[in-house]
Amino acid sequence: MSKRLSDLFQKYPDLRDCEKDLEAALQILISTFEAGNKLLVCGNGGSAADSEHIVAELMKGFMRPRRIPKTDADKLNSAAGAIGREVADKLQSALPAISLVSQTALISAVANDTSAEMVFAQQIYGLGKVGDALLAITTSGNSRNVINAVAVAKSFGLKSIALTGRSGGAVAPMADVAICVGADSVADIQELHVPVYHWLCLETEAKFFS
Repeated sequence: MSKRLSDLFQKYPDLRDCEKDLEAALQILISTFEAGNKLLVCGNGGSAADSEHIVAELMKGFMRPRRIPKTDADKLNSAAGAIGREVADKLQSALPAISLVSQTALISAVANDTSAEMVFAQQIYGLGKVGDALLAITTSGNSRNVINAVAVAKSFGLKSIALTGRSGGAVAPMADVAICVGADSVADIQELHVPVYHWLCLETEAKFFS
């Protein structure tokens, strides 16, 4: 057990029962990024905000410096001179992740023209590639648009991680890994989701950025 995981359990003992699934989810993230693939994240309401939060931690430095590789800095210098050097000094290496809750025009178009239950599934079908991963967040485990997203991911070669509550709902048996935190009310589940995805982001960042 890593020190960060031990610290997590010390602060949030209710998460101890999730140890196996936390480690399995971490391995999916690491394998995804090692292969040069991306993470897609979705959820509704507070879980939509969590989706944005997760992407922010992955796409720039979280707790570690992430200077871009010298080869990339050299490309910027070669292509854009002084401007390129300035940009290279400020760029940070990213772990590619996309929040599916951010596409306002597309989401409203799908909801209006097709069904609100398809807003994430449509994006995964259009954006997802074999080897990508989906992090699907639903406190109840029964959000139909999230379940449909997992169904598309499962059908087209994306690994899926469900982040949900104690019951797991319908999404838990569908996902490759289901992290079912030990709480039942929406607020309590969401409070436990934050340390879970912070831990996942910290561990993933530590793997790729020393």
